[in-house]
Amino acid sequence: MSAQPGIFALGTPEHGYLEFDLRPGARAVDLVTAAAGLVGPLSTTGGVNLVVGLRPELWAEVADRADVPTGARSWEEGVVGPDGFTMPATQHDAWLWLAGGDRTAVFDNGRVVIDGLAEVAVLRRETAGWLYRHDRDLTGFIDGTENPSLLEAPEVALVPAGSPGADSSVVLFQLWEHNSDGWEGLAQEEQERVIGRTKPDSIEFDDAVKPADSHVARTVLEVDGVELDIFRRNVAYGTVSCHGTAFVGFSFDQWRLEEMLRRMAGVSDGIRDALTRYTQPVTGGYYTVPAVTALARFAPPEDE
Repeated sequence: MSAQPGIFALGTPEHGYLEFDLRPGARAVDLVTAAAGLVGPLSTTGGVNLVVGLRPELWAEVADRADVPTGARSWEEGVVGPDGFTMPATQHDAWLWLAGGDRTAVFDNGRVVIDGLAEVAVLRRETAGWLYRHDRDLTGFIDGTENPSLLEAPEVALVPAGSPGADSSVVLFQLWEHNSDGWEGLAQEEQERVIGRTKPDSIEFDDAVKPADSHVARTVLEVDGVELDIFRRNVAYGTVSCHGTAFVGFSFDQWRLEEMLRRMAGVSDGIRDALTRYTQPVTGGYYTVPAVTALARFAPPEDE
C-alpha cells in the first residue's frame, strides 16, 4: 500500500488545515512539485504528518492517467435542499493537512508549508483544529462511531489496486459552525433524537424509534441492504466564540460523500438532517489525495 500514511495516523491531538489557490501565472505542475517536496521532510523529521490534497482537475492535468481516480471532481455548486438550506462550495486548488502531537509542531511546520508554497500559491484559509474530549465533538456526542476499524479503513478510503488512481483517495473537507447556545438549550433526550444515538455511550436507536430526520438516519448510506462506509477524521476547530466541526471524510468513491450531503440536505425526499438546525456548513471542497508513489514523481531531488 502506498497511500499517504497521515490518512490513517490516529492519535494526533493537534491539527492544521491550509487551503491554497494557484498564483496568477503559476503552473499546476509547480504547485504539485512544491507540495511534494514538503511531504517527506515534514512527515519524517518535522514531527507532523502531512497529507496533500489537490483539486481533482489540477491533479488530472499533471499526473499520469493511471494515477487519477475515476469520478473525482471539484465541488463547483452548492448543495441546496428544498427548503433553501445550502451547503456552500468553496473549492480551492490545494488542501494540506498537518497533524501532530503538540500545537508547536503543527504551528512551526505550518509556517514551513506556507513558505514552501509561497512562490506558486496563495493561502486562502487557515484552520486550527484539536481533538475534543478524546473522541467527542462539540455536541458532546462520540464522533466516528460508524468509522471502520484501521484494518478495514484502507478498503473504504483507498482506490483498490488495479484501478486508476490505486491507493489514492478523495477527501471531503467542510467546516460546520455550531450554534452551541441553541444546541445546549435542548434537553439530553431531545439531543439524542436529533443524533439518533444515546449520548453517554453512543448506542444507536432501533429503527422503530429512530427519527427519520436524525443525523444517523440521514448519513448512513445503504444500497441493496449493504451499508457504504466512509473514513472520518473529524476534529473540533475554532475559538470559544466561534467554533464547530472540521469534517474530514475519505472515500475511494466520491459518490458516497456527495450522496451523504444530498441526504443531509433532503434533496431527494425533503427530509433534512435535524442536526443541520444547529450546525451550519461554511466551507466545502473535494480533493484528490494522491498515492505516495504518484506524488513522489514530482518531488525535487534530495540534496546530497
